Amino acid sequence: MAIPVVEPERYAEQLAAKRDYLESTFAAFQPPALEVFESPPGYYRQRCEFRIWHEEDDLFYAMFEVDPENPKNKRVIRLDQYAVASERINQLMPQLREACLRSDELRRRLFQVEFLTTLSGEALVTLIYHRPLGEDWEREARALEAELGIMIIGRSRKQRIVLTRDHVWERLEVDGRTLHYQQVENSFTQPNAHICQKMLSWAREVTAGQQESNAKRDLVELYCGNGNFTIALADNFRRVLATEISRTSVASANVNLEANGVTNAQIGRMSAEEFSLALKGDKAGRRVAEMALEEYDFSTVLVDPPRAGLDEQSCEQISEYAQIVYISCNPATLAENLTILTNTHEIERFALFDQFPFTDHCECGVLLKRRVVE
Repeated sequence: MAIPVVEPERYAEQLAAKRDYLESTFAAFQPPALEVFESPPGYYRQRCEFRIWHEEDDLFYAMFEVDPENPKNKRVIRLDQYAVASERINQLMPQLREACLRSDELRRRLFQVEFLTTLSGEALVTLIYHRPLGEDWEREARALEAELGIMIIGRSRKQRIVLTRDHVWERLEVDGRTLHYQQVENSFTQPNAHICQKMLSWAREVTAGQQESNAKRDLVELYCGNGNFTIALADNFRRVLATEISRTSVASANVNLEANGVTNAQIGRMSAEEFSLALKGDKAGRRVAEMALEEYDFSTVLVDPPRAGLDEQSCEQISEYAQIVYISCNPATLAENLTILTNTHEIERFALFDQFPFTDHCECGVLLKRRVVE
């Protein structure tokens, strides 16, 4: 992969290129004017992972650049700082490296380091080893926690040692409210918290009519993760039913509902494909019964799928709702899905969220509303 080169003075230029790309890619769908949400040009990633490269008595953070003409050729890139990572990560990188250089116990066969930070500066660091970890490692790691003001997890084959806790608490400011999110180590969370706040505000805005004109209808959400959108949107609907396949994310989502005082949302552990079958009455069982689907009156569906997008069956399923909010991390699969969804719906809002400046990555938000048949 190419390591992003952060050039703040060129940020407007790179953002304009993304805007032009999306406007060209989606022109055939005749969307409304693209809404563009800027990111800070640097220090925007709240989580990062680095390989640790050992050279004689030295060690350093490393990433790899792949030769596009020969993918087997990888060049090691040393990183002492990383301009896309949060300021807290950049602060910790040299401090952690120096501590490992001083301690054979901390450095020996250290393979990878993962950082998870928050806007307020909370930090969880996972140290991954190619050896078993014992009492000596735990003693030195606890001392390092106290020295750097961080939390540490040690990992090796069949080992996971949590010294303090396995999560951070992110606080996002959205439309004058502070939303609290437990973010668990090694599970998916939005890496750019600045853009995440803007995404949540946009999603609240495009679904706000539910609160004003039709408050008695409900939201169904697929791929809800740790409840990121669930919590922000809950007060726009009578009830919310959100689904997610990851056990860790479901557990975290339930913790987050309680932390934010959300009482009108339920999290079901089920894949999007299984849930589609349940909605059609083609799947039964305990988890389906617990959802009490007959009690809901869904007007809106929110989907935030992985890069592969939605399969044809899922597209047809969500086409049954009056309103679709589609959050996409891959414009190519979004375009494929829109060829199906626009058979029944029109694009009402179209947004670019610049999650990853100075990369080709584009995060999109689309609001679709069912066409009125005359």
